[in-house]
Parts: sequence; C-alpha cells; structure tokens
Amino acid sequence: MNCAISGEVPEEPVVSTKSGLLFERRLIERHISDYGKCPVTGEPLTIDDIVPIKAGKIIKPKTLHAASIPGLLGTFQNEWDGLMLSNFALEQQLHTARQELSHALYQHDSACRVIARLKKERDEARQLLAEVERHIPAAPEAVTANAALSNGKRAAGKEEVGPDAKKLCPGISADIITELTDCNAALSQKRKKRQIPQTLASIDALERFTQLSSHPLHKTNKPGICSMDILHSKDVIATGGIDATAVLFDRPSGQILSTLTGHSKKVTSVKFVGDTDLVLTGSADKTVRIWRDSGDGNYACGHTLNDHSAEVRSVTVHATNKYFVSASLDSTWCFYDLSSGLCLAQVSDDSAKVDYTAAAFHPDGLILGTGTSQSVVKIWDVKSQANVAKFDGHTGEVTAISFSENGYFLATAAEDGVRLWDLRKLRNFKSFLSADANSVEFDPSGSYLGIAASDIRVYQTASVKAEWNLIKTLPDLSGTGKATCVKFGPDAQYVAVGSMDRNLRIFGLPGDEKANADDDSMQDS
Repeated sequence: MNCAISGEVPEEPVVSTKSGLLFERRLIERHISDYGKCPVTGEPLTIDDIVPIKAGKIIKPKTLHAASIPGLLGTFQNEWDGLMLSNFALEQQLHTARQELSHALYQHDSACRVIARLKKERDEARQLLAEVERHIPAAPEAVTANAALSNGKRAAGKEEVGPDAKKLCPGISADIITELTDCNAALSQKRKKRQIPQTLASIDALERFTQLSSHPLHKTNKPGICSMDILHSKDVIATGGIDATAVLFDRPSGQILSTLTGHSKKVTSVKFVGDTDLVLTGSADKTVRIWRDSGDGNYACGHTLNDHSAEVRSVTVHATNKYFVSASLDSTWCFYDLSSGLCLAQVSDDSAKVDYTAAAFHPDGLILGTGTSQSVVKIWDVKSQANVAKFDGHTGEVTAISFSENGYFLATAAEDGVRLWDLRKLRNFKSFLSADANSVEFDPSGSYLGIAASDIRVYQTASVKAEWNLIKTLPDLSGTGKATCVKFGPDAQYVAVGSMDRNLRIFGLPGDEKANADDDSMQDS
C-alpha cells in the first residue's frame, strides 16, 4: 500500500479514522499543522484522527534504471560525459596557462636583450669618454700643481671628481702602453735565452741550510714583520712592521741602514724599485709612500698617495721601474706614475665587489695578478685594465701571489695552502696543503719555491706533470707559530724569513760549509 500523498510505500504508516486513507506520518502531520484538513477529501482532520499502523520493515524496491543493464549503461554514459566535460575544462585552463607563460618568457627575454644592449652602450660610452680624457692635454700649470710637494704630500689643491665622488684619473696613455709593450717584447725575447746562473745555490746546499743570524729590527711593544723585499744588487733587505715603520737592513754588515717612519698604522707591503734608490711602502693607514735616499743614507718621503679609501695591502713595481700598482681593501687597484706620484688609473671590477689583498706583475709586465679576500685570484690585462681570467678554488683570503720567472706558472697562497696555476691552460695543476699559508715566493731564477706558514718549506720547481720535491723544511723559531714572509737572497744563497715577532731571520750555509760549496761550484763550472 502506498501513501495517499507521496504515492510511495510509507516508512511510518498511519491511517485516517474518518476517510480510511493511508499516509506517511511525517507528511500528514505537517499537512494537518498547516491546513487542518484531509489532503484528499478536504474533511476537517486533527492529529487525534490518525492512527499508526504496525507493519514489518519495509524494503524499498530498487529503481528500474539501477536494476537493469540499460540503466547501468545509461549511468556509465552520464559519468563518462561528465568526465569528458571536466577534462575539456582542464585542457582549456592548461592552454591558457601555457599562453600566459609563453608571454611572460617572451617579455623576460626581451628585457634581457634590452639590458644587454644598454650595458654594451654604457661600456662603449665609458670607453669613448676614457679615450677622450686620455687625448685631452693637461694644462702645464695643473700638472705642476699636482706634482708639487708639501711636506712629502701631493699639493692639496682642488682635484676633479666624478659623479661618484671619486677622483678622475687621466688614464694610461697610448705612449705608456707602447712603452709597456716594448718592455714586454724585450723581456720575452731575453727570457728565451735565459740560463740558470752557475752561482745558484745547489739542492744539496739548500738541504744543509740552518739559521745563521737573527736581527731584532722592529719595536718590542708592537712586534711583527708583515712584509719583506730584497735588493739583490746590494744585498739590502727591507722589512715592514706592525710598528708602522719600514727598516732597511744591510745583510753583509748586519747593520740597519735606515728606518722609514711616517705611516700611522702597520706597513703591509714594502718594495724596492729596481736598482734605484727608491722604496715603496703601503700601509693600513690607506696611504702609499714613495721614499728616496737623501744622499746621507737616510730616506725621506717624496710622495704620500691618498687615492685609496681603505687599507692598502700590496704594492708591486713594473719591470720598467717607472710605474707601480697598489691594491687595497676598497675594491680597487691603482696604476701610478712613479716619478710624479700621479694615479693614472683606478680600477674596480663592476661584475663583483672584491677586496684586493695581494698583487704582482707578471715578469713581462703586461699582466697583473691580484688576490682577493673572497678567495678569488684575478688576472688583468694592464693595457686595457680588463679582467681576462680568474681562478677559483682557494678557501679564505688570498694572502700572497708570485709569478715564476719562466712566465708560465703562478703560485697563490691562502688559508688552505698554496696552489700552482698553469697560465697557458688557465688551470690548477698542483696544490700544497698547509694551513694558513701567509707567503709564497719563487726565487729570481725560477728554480725554487718558498712557502711561509707555521714553518718554512722550500721546493724544487718542475714542470706541470713532474713532481715538485720538498728540499728543506725550516722551523719557525719565533715561537709565534706564524711565519709571515719568505724571500730568497741573491742566487738563493740564503733565505730571509719574517715572523710575528720583531726579528728578521737568515737561513743559509755556515761559513766553512759555504766556502766548500763555492769551491765545489767552481770545480763543476
């Protein structure tokens, strides 16, 4: 029996006592509450007029469409149609996303091309401006004013500055570039005919090196030697100390020739200028000083150069002995004219900010090597001041660099040790692991390599594929555990070592052994 309202089998059947009709309880009760009469006959009807009927559990029959194969097929067809519609919508969304991505990539590519073109135009404009500045002759009065000295300093007149508040430099002129190129050609030709001097100390002699002397050159309240250089023609050693002084020491006599005072902070670098009476010093006080022998053995400061805005870490002299470069923690290196003290070019790397901690000219003079506190070694073309190569691989600050006399090898020192680079193939071909390597140096003949770290090690140089044999390990007798600089004397007859105490130490053969070694050398020749 079915409900008179819904036409379906009721779950809770009730019957009307007035009409005898069967209803679903919830439906008839709602109708009575709304209208108060029978929905079929229209007679008045109350809740009390309906009587529930007791019946067994009613099982609803399955609908026809789900109980037959055609019904199931129709259901599946409806589901398939819905799936296809959903898939179509997703494909439309994917197509739209692809179009948007393609448009974005096109815009990015166009922006990159515009940026590249603008950079190229900027570089061309800078180059043209530099060329114009180089060809504009400076007024004689201005040159005289710039070269004038006042208490060892350049005249403090008004200097031209660029839009970034940096002093404008005249640039390296075509005449200077020609001079550098001619020097390079002459030295390259001379190198091909170079022979190892017969007076060079032998490997056997180096193996017998021991400390010959120790000389307290610097102050006791601020001990420490930061830098060193040797004038081979006169056997004079220059040292730069933490006590802000540089000392010129005559090794044969064991006497101090002169003490250069003027810097306010430690002297980080010291260099002789060829066989002349000039000495260069760089300091943590941001200045470079040019010292000249006044004739009585004392040195006076001829120029104080203030072009850097941070600590000067290194100075290196060009093979012409007319120009030099200073490297600083202000992310620039400066190319100077030695006679006037004029900064011809101040170079920075626009691609990445780096702080320069070491610098050295290639023996031929057209290449400059620089070390950085960012562990990178950069190679520069001096003529164009362009960075032509860089070497990665070190850990920590690059503390020293040295070119071999053969022109093929570059040695670099850093916190992780010393690395050797082949300049022909621009690759690292050998490494010496030594914690906190502070100095590395080829001897002038290119036959030996010295490394200063917690001790001093001397190696025999070889080819790229051959083994570089350790000849001698010299102890650091300063007690500080840190040898800061090492240099070979004339013909590698001795090794000079500076440490974090105030003493300069000389290692070599004792007098009688040296005489025997000289006799053996004469007999061999």
